Amino acid sequence: MSSIRLLFLFITVYICNIEFSLGQDTAVSLADTAKEISSKAHDLLQIREQQKQDSLQRKKLEAQLISLSTQGDNERQRLLQEINILRSRDSILFAKRKQAVDSLRTLNKGVPVVPFRDTIFTVYIQVGSYTPQERAAAVENRIRSLADNYKFDVDSLRLEQNETNWIVYWEDQMIASIGDEDAMWADLQTAQLANTYLKNIKDSIVQYREDTSLRKIALGVLFAVIIILAAALIISGIGKMIKWIKKRLLLLRGHLFQGFRIKGYELVSAKRQIKFIWTLLNFVKWILILTSVYLALPILLNLFPTTEGYAPILLGYFIKPIKDVAQAVVRYLPNLITILVICIIFRYLLKMLRFFAQEIHNGVLNFPGFYKEWALPTYQIVRVLLFAFLLIIIFPYFPGADTPIFKGVSVFIGILFTFSSAGALGNIIAGLLLTYMRSFSIGDRVKIGDVSGDIIEKSLLVTRIRTVKNEVISVPNSQVMNSHTINYSMDVAENPLIIYTNITMAYEIPWQDVHELAKKACEQVDLLEKTPAPFILQTSLDDFYVTYQINAYTRNPHKQAAIYSELHKHILDVFHAAGIELLSPHFRAVRDGSELDMPIAFKKDKDIRKE
Repeated sequence: MSSIRLLFLFITVYICNIEFSLGQDTAVSLADTAKEISSKAHDLLQIREQQKQDSLQRKKLEAQLISLSTQGDNERQRLLQEINILRSRDSILFAKRKQAVDSLRTLNKGVPVVPFRDTIFTVYIQVGSYTPQERAAAVENRIRSLADNYKFDVDSLRLEQNETNWIVYWEDQMIASIGDEDAMWADLQTAQLANTYLKNIKDSIVQYREDTSLRKIALGVLFAVIIILAAALIISGIGKMIKWIKKRLLLLRGHLFQGFRIKGYELVSAKRQIKFIWTLLNFVKWILILTSVYLALPILLNLFPTTEGYAPILLGYFIKPIKDVAQAVVRYLPNLITILVICIIFRYLLKMLRFFAQEIHNGVLNFPGFYKEWALPTYQIVRVLLFAFLLIIIFPYFPGADTPIFKGVSVFIGILFTFSSAGALGNIIAGLLLTYMRSFSIGDRVKIGDVSGDIIEKSLLVTRIRTVKNEVISVPNSQVMNSHTINYSMDVAENPLIIYTNITMAYEIPWQDVHELAKKACEQVDLLEKTPAPFILQTSLDDFYVTYQINAYTRNPHKQAAIYSELHKHILDVFHAAGIELLSPHFRAVRDGSELDMPIAFKKDKDIRKE
């Protein structure tokens, strides 16, 4: 479950990075476009100012020309020449203006004037201190006021021309102004554009009044009721259809659905199969219901002018994310293909390395100084390093890899992983070191700290030991590294393990007898080796007794408990049979010679031998 949550978190962060990178690209593109529009608009404004100055100068010269007397021919010729120069320059400036407008037309989409639901014309330029947005908003408000004023008649709208502009009037109120610059942007004559504006304003008001009439509203309500009923019937039909399919599936249990078995084991029962299909059907049902509602809502909203604008917004909520994701995927395809090719190459490289590691582990392939138990751990280390190298290579191909948010999330995950796995990493490193140290293998009899037993599992994190009492003890590898390890099995084939135990004897017992009897006891233990032969050591000469250490060889270190038990039994039997009593290190006997401290049966044998 935690891995699924981490996967979901990763996918969420990944999609956010895609959207963030797309948003950054869009913001940069918009900024560049705005900068270019501003630069060209400034050039256009300078041309217009030059034309105004030339126009004023031309009018001034024309006034001077009219005021001249007939005798001033030279002055007249000079004025006419200057006027012609200004007219020629005006033609050139007009051509430059038109060229600048044509180049701006692809960048400046203008501000649409939408008083109701349709665009009636578009405003491109600024007039005085009024921006295109302010001009469009002012015209929209005036048209809406006229449409709501039932004293207004569309035929009362009129066009008037002043020195520079055409103006649409209703009574004394200005509705819209059309200048030469507007006509140039529309690629029409000023008078032609003014008549187009007037016609569009009239048509929009007439259409709005028709759409908001009582008859239209009544029809809209009627159609809305029909659509709601149809949607309800469709939703009800979907529910009944899914319910009928579920019942049919339940009847097919035991026929079509018989479960899934592997070698007699029922992996998936028929009941689980049906439940899974029911879950899919419920998912399909809700998808169909939501789709029906989503399709019905725009139709309902389009029935009324006041809600008509919300239909494309609702559709946009659904279509825009899909479109954005699709475009992002298409743009990302080259990088994705590159990542796939790199991953395929690494996959086959890992397969090749695993093959060689398995061959070394099985003993088929040998390298001097490289033990076969090192093969698989070494492969795992190389595999991790290759995965890290793979991530380094494909990291630049991830969308948004250069963005600050992607880098921040990467650093956060790295810090989180480091602090949360410090202990685990220590155990993993210790596990790797133990593998290459070859301190023990699976099945060895060992003693780690205070724990003795057989190694039954050795992983990167923990070592498990089964004691002679069948207790399974898990020891972290870091603790194993910090403790001394005694391995009873590693060299037992060439150098058998020495089993040893101590006994104490009184000084009056000859040491030769003790040695002979102790060796005899060792020879009676089946699991002790005859060759090399057992040997006896005098380890100490204490105040009241001598301590002997009995040593014998065995190649069965896993049976130490049984060997010690058998050895102790035979030591007792052999020494008691010889009439020698075994004294404890803390045992003192003060006697008159009449009683011996040994079992009764051995006492009787002793008395018989005396007689």
